[in-house]
Amino acid sequence: MPVAIFVFLITLLVGIPVFIALALSSLIYTHFIAGIPDFVILHRMAGGLDSFPLLAVPFFILAGNLMNSAGITNRIYDFAVATCGWMRGGLAHVNIFGSVIFAGMSGTAIADAAGLGTIEIKAMQDHGYDTEFAVGVTAASATLGPIIPPSLPFVIYGMMGNVSIGALFLGGFIPGALMTVFMMLYATYYARKYNMGRDQRFRWSVLGMTFVAALPALLTPALIVGGMTFGWFTPTEAAIAACTWAMILGAFIYQSLSLKQLYKVTMDTIETTAGVLLIVAAASLFGWVLTTTRLTEAGAAALLDLTSNKYIILLLINVLLLIVGCFLEPIASISILVPVLMPIILKVGIDPVHFGVMMTLNLMIGLLHPPLGMVLFVLSRIAKLSIERTTMAIVPWLIPLLLSLIAITLIPELTLWLPRQFGVLK
Repeated sequence: MPVAIFVFLITLLVGIPVFIALALSSLIYTHFIAGIPDFVILHRMAGGLDSFPLLAVPFFILAGNLMNSAGITNRIYDFAVATCGWMRGGLAHVNIFGSVIFAGMSGTAIADAAGLGTIEIKAMQDHGYDTEFAVGVTAASATLGPIIPPSLPFVIYGMMGNVSIGALFLGGFIPGALMTVFMMLYATYYARKYNMGRDQRFRWSVLGMTFVAALPALLTPALIVGGMTFGWFTPTEAAIAACTWAMILGAFIYQSLSLKQLYKVTMDTIETTAGVLLIVAAASLFGWVLTTTRLTEAGAAALLDLTSNKYIILLLINVLLLIVGCFLEPIASISILVPVLMPIILKVGIDPVHFGVMMTLNLMIGLLHPPLGMVLFVLSRIAKLSIERTTMAIVPWLIPLLLSLIAITLIPELTLWLPRQFGVLK
């Protein structure tokens, strides 16, 4: 097995796609070392995809793409401007508040950065904001996408760890609100430090008009989370409902979604879904190999021999996840690490729902940094900045994100209180 892990790391370093690195390293062990028949290998990979919750993946991806293509992001942004534009450094607050709303629809950080980010960065540049500041706040606020439900990483984590996806969705609300508060406080500090003004006066009439225009879109999070909480549908059915509602908004209410756009959105969704599921299938095989060789048990035993203190273990896992998040995209990281880390957290009494939110936030922070941070690359392209300048623009915004991570790690009730109130978690 050490040979397989060595091959996996080398293939990643030379730039081979993650799913090929996972599959190749697993095959070296199963076929050439353990002599396991090929049909067993194929069965394990297919079995990794044979999961009802995984059906939510393409539908949540499609819902986010539809929201971006149907002009819904513009209405969300206008409502956010009317709500927060009067504050000092107004468009920074608008950026964060807009991401809070969009997070309740897309479920991914990249969709937030690519959709709202395009509008937000241009608007901030037009109002005289420094481009680096605009990029930094956009990157930080994009991390809200997978924390505030619905969340694609939560679906994958719940499937891999056998954890209630409904509990994970409810568990993300308060951490998401905490992150929002920390980011807005940092934006306020920055605005006062550099004497930033307000971007528009507060008007009830404008707020009312933009709220009415955005109301159908604002109902999406209530439809998804409310439907799941009250037992009307499963996470998979919630994703289908979100897609249906997004199509109704784009085609009939806003009349901004054409057949040509729908075709493009569908093809983009198929492409993204194929990439995600290839990683899940290969990671399922890799995880099975780790389990059958008892490497996960050995790793858990070694860590527990080192310390049994829950908080030290959480600190070590946080450091590991922050490093891994810089090199692997979140779906691959979750698929690989959940089978390894789940036995450890259960033995020291860490709730899997609490750990799932903590793990997702760690990996979202990793998306903001080189060498493989996808949000970093997306915003670099949108703002036409070099990777180096984009990275430096994001660094100050790690302060509110890391403060949020510390609070979420050390105070489990921030995550667990809401699921317990709704009876989803004991």
